[in-house]
Amino acid sequence: MIQAPDAYLKASVTCGYATINNYSSNGTGACIRLAGPIVESIHLKIREQIERTAHLIRLVPSDKIGWDPRLPQGSCDVGHLLGHLLDCMAGFCAVFHAAFPQQFANFSELQSLPVNHFCRPEEAVSRIREYAVHIGQGFDSCTDNDLPRVVPSVFVPQGEPLATLLLGNLEHLINHKYQLFFYLKLLGIPVTSRDIYLWRGTPASPD
Repeated sequence: MIQAPDAYLKASVTCGYATINNYSSNGTGACIRLAGPIVESIHLKIREQIERTAHLIRLVPSDKIGWDPRLPQGSCDVGHLLGHLLDCMAGFCAVFHAAFPQQFANFSELQSLPVNHFCRPEEAVSRIREYAVHIGQGFDSCTDNDLPRVVPSVFVPQGEPLATLLLGNLEHLINHKYQLFFYLKLLGIPVTSRDIYLWRGTPASPD
């Protein structure tokens, strides 16, 4: 049975280095698929960042969605930052669609969903859960042997290695996760390094 979105965010950060699925392609029986240590390490780090991002979003005060720090070099309000975090999540799905178009045939449905819009925390967390499931399915199709494979992208039509694209999207997510952390600090929310990082040996947040 495919893991529910809520359970995915809570349990994924405790997984080991073997992808174990309790379902087969025809919906019966069980199968164990070894993606490889590099893919599993990348997947684990992305899942950690998704979980921490959702955690920070839950800390946003409901009456501060329209707040903008109005930085001299330009900034956006909290609501549009949450909408852009959804765009960060969609980037992973776009990479997997380019790399595994048959397995990601339903990507057009994800593409139809709004991103970069004024987004409330409840919508952002719900959408992140949805993206997390699709990202997990993308990693289910991926092995270490796929990582050097050149995959075209919007920014580099001639293609880049799959590993480069995944790490680039991870960097994008981490940058804007920190932006949200910075906004929360400016708003006086008592966030610490335990809110932005998953400390090794520390259980995942019960959020």
